[in-house]
Amino acid sequence: MSKAAPAKKPAAPHPGSTLDINDPQVQSAAIRIQASYRGHRRGGHGKELKEKGPPRVLQPLQDVVLIEGSAAKLSCRISAFPDPFVRWSKDGKELRDGHKYGYVFEDPDVVALVVRDGEVADLGQYSINVSNPFGECLDSARILVEVPAKIKKGPDNTKARKGTTVTLSAEILGEPPPDVGWTKDGLDIEEDDRVYYEIGNTTTTLTIRRATAEDSGKYEVYVENSLGMDQSFARLDVA
Repeated sequence: MSKAAPAKKPAAPHPGSTLDINDPQVQSAAIRIQASYRGHRRGGHGKELKEKGPPRVLQPLQDVVLIEGSAAKLSCRISAFPDPFVRWSKDGKELRDGHKYGYVFEDPDVVALVVRDGEVADLGQYSINVSNPFGECLDSARILVEVPAKIKKGPDNTKARKGTTVTLSAEILGEPPPDVGWTKDGLDIEEDDRVYYEIGNTTTTLTIRRATAEDSGKYEVYVENSLGMDQSFARLDVA
């Protein structure tokens, strides 16, 4: 009867073949691996992690000031998945992406409208509509335009007959609206029921009723606001 072979002792582990989870170096390495994985998910598959739903405004539009001849940008931060469709409008009228208005999409979630070649007509309320299959969101802000005071077209030299009514008119611009004044031969005109002037949004008119020879002279209209001033002259001859 043969003898049983003696039981073999388990072989000692080869150095480096086991991990001690309590080892600080092992814990540090595990933390680095987890961080790398999360970064990969964010970088490569971020959209899969987003919840589908209607767009939301995260950072609203703000009013901006547009200087004449320059450009201004309205921008807001949104959250939307799937990717949204964006429309911009001014005072209720949709704006097309082109030379005057530029639709801008800035990563990761900022949308903007650029308004170029600033002018008084650009003043108004601007709105954004962001929509996807799950819904839509809206936001709006104003563009405030600043324009130095100027006379677009001055009064014409005029000849008139005694006793008639004479008018001298000028086209004016300015935002903020400019102060307007008229002078005759360098002196401010003292208004009364015969000689007076009116100021509209884009025009000013000097009226002289029952004109006399003494009304002949050099007339000046001037405009001024915080950004600048302008003036224009005309000659009136009454005979």
